[in-house]
Amino acid sequence: MHSAVLLIEFGSIILGLGLLGRFAARFRLSPIPLYLLAGLAFGEGGLLPLGASEEFVATGAEIGVILLLLMLGLEYTASDLVSNLKTHYPSGLVDCALNALPGAAVALLLGWGPAAAVVLAGVTWISSSGVIAKVLGDLGRVGNRETPVILSVLVLEDLAMAVYLPIVTALVAGAGLMAGSATLAIALGAAGLVLFLAVRYGRVISRFVSSDDPEKLLLVVLGLTILVAGVAQQLQVSAAVGAFLVGIALSGEVAEGAHTLLSPLRDLFAAVFFVFFGLHTDPSSIPPVLLPALGLAVVTALTKIATGYWAARRAGISVKGRWRAGGALVARGEFSIVIAGLAVSAGIEPSLGPLATAYVLILVVLGPLTARYTEPVATWWGRRREPRRPEPAHRATEAEAPVAD
Repeated sequence: MHSAVLLIEFGSIILGLGLLGRFAARFRLSPIPLYLLAGLAFGEGGLLPLGASEEFVATGAEIGVILLLLMLGLEYTASDLVSNLKTHYPSGLVDCALNALPGAAVALLLGWGPAAAVVLAGVTWISSSGVIAKVLGDLGRVGNRETPVILSVLVLEDLAMAVYLPIVTALVAGAGLMAGSATLAIALGAAGLVLFLAVRYGRVISRFVSSDDPEKLLLVVLGLTILVAGVAQQLQVSAAVGAFLVGIALSGEVAEGAHTLLSPLRDLFAAVFFVFFGLHTDPSSIPPVLLPALGLAVVTALTKIATGYWAARRAGISVKGRWRAGGALVARGEFSIVIAGLAVSAGIEPSLGPLATAYVLILVVLGPLTARYTEPVATWWGRRREPRRPEPAHRATEAEAPVAD
């Protein structure tokens, strides 16, 4: 009986996602906001809460994030990654300063204390790689000149999480200096090892994975990615970082074949991830913190746009590309929820969880819209503010010309 209910619930979710996707495609919109609203409707405190399929959906959501980052990594080689990191690290520093400080400031102004300030700084700092990867694909911008700049900022953020998450974990748990230092050392060592293997032995890994049989290639790539992501997460490193590094380790025909085979799976599980995010948000917890969350969302949306614009300008991208880069970085998502969850589970501040949830919901809905419309709006505004050219001087006609004496 339980199995039958699970199949009915999960089948209904997949069918509903397909219909929502078709609806969004008709109006040329990203389906992500609709997926989130569907999750809210059927989650905790929603219209019709799910029961039997919740654990299955949670697993599917984890796979969705992993596949999104794997596919993102397949677009670039290991040498591209190292080059981008060397070139764009100042953009990462600007990103941290502009977007972490507003969160920390709000927490301190609300009297939540330094631990909550560090947590909320992370919530407002980190963009959602999963949402942004999906939006770039939906808008057909993966090949744009500004996309490597966007990805460089995202990669710097994801790698920064290898340092930040162990620190936050030790901070909210009240761990001592030795315990926190050990956790941080393990995380940095694991991230460094995976990155070293991807850069140094990428060709060997590609040869190991390569197969003329699509079935075997799919199984090996998918299994290797989930395995590395699981090991990375076990070592206190983000599973998303592990999946991304597997993607950049694969190159050539292997990367192209894996991209083709995994695209349908990515779309399926990515949609499940966004629904799962909504499922675990109680709509009744949002109204009390809506105003501060909205204010923080507006401020950090503007700072993210400024970050993308600055990074793209530094890379020599045109003005339109700079605005597209800024608008694409606005969405927050999976990392922000993970960070807030650490504080909530430790009992740091009861209001932090609902505030973070409302904040992420606002920006995860706003993000696809800013990605699409920031550049056209900026272009329109720039044209409007341009000074009008003076009318050409009126030339006298022969009839109006003075008659010579």
